[in-house]
Amino acid sequence: MQKLSFLLGKWTGECFLLQGPGQSLDLHQTEEVQYKLDGLLLVIEGVGRSKSDNQLALQAFGIISFDDESATYRMRAFNDGRFLESEVKLLDEPNAITWGFALGPFKSNSVLRINHRGEWTELAELIVGSDPPKKLLELTVRRVE
Repeated sequence: MQKLSFLLGKWTGECFLLQGPGQSLDLHQTEEVQYKLDGLLLVIEGVGRSKSDNQLALQAFGIISFDDESATYRMRAFNDGRFLESEVKLLDEPNAITWGFALGPFKSNSVLRINHRGEWTELAELIVGSDPPKKLLELTVRRVE
């Protein structure tokens, strides 16, 4: 779990979120990441508020753990009254992970990395059937603690 310590802390910045065909939101985004149960779990809570009226627009909560038997990281993520489970993979570059899910004709792929400026950047794409990928979420936050 220590390999994910680059995420620890409180972060703030901006987020673009696709809501539906032709509908998107620009958000003020916060992310708070901490270990729980003596480092057995990594908990991530994201909150996005609309830039136009400061209304709550996004709440996401993720729990990452390491499965000793399969030697993989697993995440359970909650958002909009639903949850999904996914494998989280460390990328070959430092301070970067990826995950995704498939549900019927819907697939997503997310890449999170800490860039050379120390910013947490995240790009999530949504693929529906054989359509080309669409940007679902683009996030850039900076550590405040």
